[in-house]
Amino acid sequence: MQFKHPEILYFLFLLVIPILVHLFQLRRFKTEYFTNVRFLKELSIQTRKSSKIKKWLLLATRLLLLACLIIAFAQPFFKAKDSQNSGNEMVIILDNSFSMQAKGNRGELLKRAVQELLENTPENQRFSLVTNTETFWDTDIKSIQKDLQNLQYSATPFQLDFLLTKIETKKHNTPKDIFIITDAVNAQSKSLEKLNENSPVYYWIPKAENQNNVSIDAVSISGQSETFYEIKVDVNGFGAIENDIPMSVYNGKNLIAKTVVKLENNKKSVQFSLPKKDFHGYVSIEDKSLTYDNTYYFSISKPEKSNVIVIGENPKNEFLSRIYTPDEFNYTSSELNAVDYNAIDKQDAIVLNEIKDIPQALTTTLKAFYEKGGNVVLIPSSESSAQNLNSFLNNFSGIKFGSLQNQEKQVTKIAFSHPLYQTVFEKKTDNFQYPKVSTAFSTSGAIASVLNYADQSFFLGSTTNKIGHLYVFSAPINKNNSNFQNSPLIVPTFYNMAQNNQKTGISAYTIGENQNLVLDVLLSKDEVVTITNETSDFIPMQQILNNKIKLAFGDYPEQSGNFSVMKNKEVLKNISFNHARTESDLSLINDNLFDKFTSVSSVEAVFNDIHSTRTGNEIWKYFIIATLLFLLLELLIQKFVK
Repeated sequence: MQFKHPEILYFLFLLVIPILVHLFQLRRFKTEYFTNVRFLKELSIQTRKSSKIKKWLLLATRLLLLACLIIAFAQPFFKAKDSQNSGNEMVIILDNSFSMQAKGNRGELLKRAVQELLENTPENQRFSLVTNTETFWDTDIKSIQKDLQNLQYSATPFQLDFLLTKIETKKHNTPKDIFIITDAVNAQSKSLEKLNENSPVYYWIPKAENQNNVSIDAVSISGQSETFYEIKVDVNGFGAIENDIPMSVYNGKNLIAKTVVKLENNKKSVQFSLPKKDFHGYVSIEDKSLTYDNTYYFSISKPEKSNVIVIGENPKNEFLSRIYTPDEFNYTSSELNAVDYNAIDKQDAIVLNEIKDIPQALTTTLKAFYEKGGNVVLIPSSESSAQNLNSFLNNFSGIKFGSLQNQEKQVTKIAFSHPLYQTVFEKKTDNFQYPKVSTAFSTSGAIASVLNYADQSFFLGSTTNKIGHLYVFSAPINKNNSNFQNSPLIVPTFYNMAQNNQKTGISAYTIGENQNLVLDVLLSKDEVVTITNETSDFIPMQQILNNKIKLAFGDYPEQSGNFSVMKNKEVLKNISFNHARTESDLSLINDNLFDKFTSVSSVEAVFNDIHSTRTGNEIWKYFIIATLLFLLLELLIQKFVK
């Protein structure tokens, strides 16, 4: 037992006073008996004994009464179990990622957590609140009530280490009580175990009643004719999906297709035919779980002709003129000494077809062209030196050519998932007429293989800077060295290498991946383009590249949807944005991460636990009660004890 005011205990010396008074009242007197009162002797002795007992009882009660009163004023208490952390600051970490849209027994997990905070956080409690996207330092529940009620779901995943670092930066070396509210989907942390003992951690993992979920993961063009696109919609299911899923396709606000999807093995690719014209809309499904991944926005621009220059000897370039036909391409064949360097910047693809020596000026120009989003195709010549080829490739990738080997090689493997062939094959096939070469350069270094030889070296490889692509053949493909020109692969390979994906195909970007877009547009010095739709707009980072502009989106926009790239009031291009599907699998709950910490089932439990373990047990009131009882006892003794 401890005392808040131990100095008051000095007043216990006052207990000497009733003792002295009592001793004074118990002084001995000499007794003289008179003749006429002797018969009262026996009665007198009995009365005197009773009086002594009464005085001793009164002394005891008065001493105890006075002692209890003095001790009560000293305010005794028992020390709290966790008194060393009684000065800790409260920090609440609230997960508002998309997985918190899941429904528990009291509605959506995030909304329930917010309601719990509003109802059970003491009004006088000071705390800091950190979410995936917002922070509120040193506040109270009334001050942030509206902010909590308007808290939106965030595409930013729950990154506990990042949030703990943010807290430590703001509250460096400050003892803290950390209260984490999360569904623990994809939760990871290396910093949690490093928290010192002065920062107790409480966690509450609200549970979703239904962990089944269906998401639309991607939309792509699987094929096309003169009048229609074949669209493939990839749907992914998590958990036991037994019911059919309704799916609809909208162009703007107009419904253009509808179907019902039956998921087999929780995966399905659904095909739609869309007219070959501008499309600016979305595909959506209906399920009873998460909603953020039920809609996939995408845009398709009306096909434009791609600009292609093939640099090499005109007779060798002839096979490419049959692929790059006038109805889809603006094709130019040029000898090396007649190349118009000023025209390169306006192209979508440049093919170097068996040039013996690549000039440094052309290398420099093509490097800038590649960095602005252009595609470069290198077909080496058997007369090329490895040194000249490597001097060129060093500007694009780490691939290196070795010596030319006079050894026949057979192509045996196709990378069906590579963007060049994603829309070419309906399914993987082994029974295929693969091309072969008579001589090929040896290669080393890392590059994505598109077509491989039997020895796993590449016949065709590629690399990208996210906006431009470099395609490299390891062997000449003229008819004297290879039968590739007679292969069924020749047309889709060169056709797709010349396509600028930012002019044709689907425009659908993932928010937060900082992707780039290059547009053919001329801007004055002070002009900027904006990305806008009906509800929001933002200005992307932009870099002027001669007659082009490169846009970088960073973490914007905040919400998915269909947008337009605007120059003043002119629409340059329609594009779409979607959130990454990182929160779709609700079964990936990593609650083992918190095993060493204190689990609670509500907000109220946290504050109750902290209060009970850090509040001292004050017992002065019991001494007041004892004082009153001894006072009552004294009155009873005075009245009933004779």
